[in-house]
Amino acid sequence: MAPGTQCVRIDRVALSLMNARIPDNDGVKPEDEPIEPRAPTAYLATIPVKKIVRKLTEEGMPAVVSNTAGTYVCNLVFYGLLHHGYTYGYPLRAGFIHLPYLPEQAAKMESHSVPPSMSPELMIKAVKVVIESIISGDTTGQNNPRYRY
Repeated sequence: MAPGTQCVRIDRVALSLMNARIPDNDGVKPEDEPIEPRAPTAYLATIPVKKIVRKLTEEGMPAVVSNTAGTYVCNLVFYGLLHHGYTYGYPLRAGFIHLPYLPEQAAKMESHSVPPSMSPELMIKAVKVVIESIISGDTTGQNNPRYRY
């Protein structure tokens, strides 16, 4: 989940970059550090990102292609998954999805404006559409699985 996200975001690029706004649970706050110094600078999702976004919008769900998973925990997970797959030669279809807050999470935010939210039912429907799009076997629009800047 991503604060401020107004729709389902299908992330396309995982960067070898850690740049945290706040310290993690151990008090570590990386700034402009590579995740894997000798690895590719970036990996592209290996799922058909644009096809998934089209399918979600056809089903009446707000969705966009996102060109970044950020530079903190989400990106670390996304990059780590893709890097591990390529390092060990695992064939994989991998991507990352950001969802808005649940309404009850948005309601608890202490700010002047309530952030966007999405019902759990709509989130579940979106995730099902994403999974169905990935396992359908149609790779039309699938990204080049590896990209280096």
